Amino acid sequence: MSKIVVESNPPAARLEALGVGKWPTWSKEVSVFPWVFPEQEIAYVLEGEVVIKPDDGSAPVVFRKGDLVTFPAGLRCTWEVKQPLRKHYHLDGTLIGRIYRRAKLFFTR
Repeated sequence: MSKIVVESNPPAARLEALGVGKWPTWSKEVSVFPWVFPEQEIAYVLEGEVVIKPDDGSAPVVFRKGDLVTFPAGLRCTWEVKQPLRKHYHLDGTLIGRIYRRAKLFFTR
């Protein structure tokens, strides 16, 4: 499995090229919860601070406002939202593919 990649304060041109401003947003209050990434996700953090602890024992990864973060497909982890989070996000693949991967995860637990 690949690692989480954090780009701190990427250039505006990079964000524009990715179309970040058109991505949907997601918010989460201070909390701790398990998560699985069925497909690769790229997120741009608008507010907050989070520590991700991969289940495979890899070192925790911290990201915060202004970071562009790539989460690899298949990553199982625990999120610790230390400051309320608001992010833009983009999921790889088609809607049908995303539905399939989530159903597969649900039924193979």
